[in-house]
Amino acid sequence: MSDRRILFVGLGNPGGRYAMNRHNIGFMAADAIARAHGAGPWKTRFHGDCADAAIAGERILLLKPQTFMNESGVAVAAAAKFFKIPAKDVVVFHDELDLAPAKLRVKQGGGDAGHNGLRSISAHIGGTYRRARMGIGHPGDKALVHHYVLSDFAKAEEPWVKALCGACAEFAPWLAKGDDGRFQNDVALAMQKAGFSDVKRVGQPGASGASTA
Repeated sequence: MSDRRILFVGLGNPGGRYAMNRHNIGFMAADAIARAHGAGPWKTRFHGDCADAAIAGERILLLKPQTFMNESGVAVAAAAKFFKIPAKDVVVFHDELDLAPAKLRVKQGGGDAGHNGLRSISAHIGGTYRRARMGIGHPGDKALVHHYVLSDFAKAEEPWVKALCGACAEFAPWLAKGDDGRFQNDVALAMQKAGFSDVKRVGQPGASGASTA
């Protein structure tokens, strides 16, 4: 077992009213990883919910900030400072408007693209951390974004959401080993095999399950 720690952060807002929001897919991914890898019980620490897991021989700290999205950096910085975790060993799972639903891309560094959680984290630890960008699609109008991300996934979307979070959990060992490309590719293949390679945003022409979220 390695002596270093890697920090996996799932972004979302605390409380039951937000649990199934599109903005909370990062929390859902963190929960899936915790279940799949036998993480220890969630405990309140570092302004968030934390659980320890051993993944691919690495010590992983899972963190779900409980500060609300726009103060996520407070929790991330507290955990990273305590365990002396450099930004390159911080992986943030978050919703991504600029990716189609059910798509995932991993990148290191970059801007926040208007995401308040990322903006807060970058302000506290710098912008060089790794991002697992989980596509939720865009409502098509900037004025609709706030309502869109804070509304629940539609019933028709739940199968791909569960599949994407499950794939993140299954292939988390690649992230732990630092092989972000392999993680991204294996998640994409898993989603393709599950029939989610071309998911339309609910409410778009051609989307299955047709009601608008």
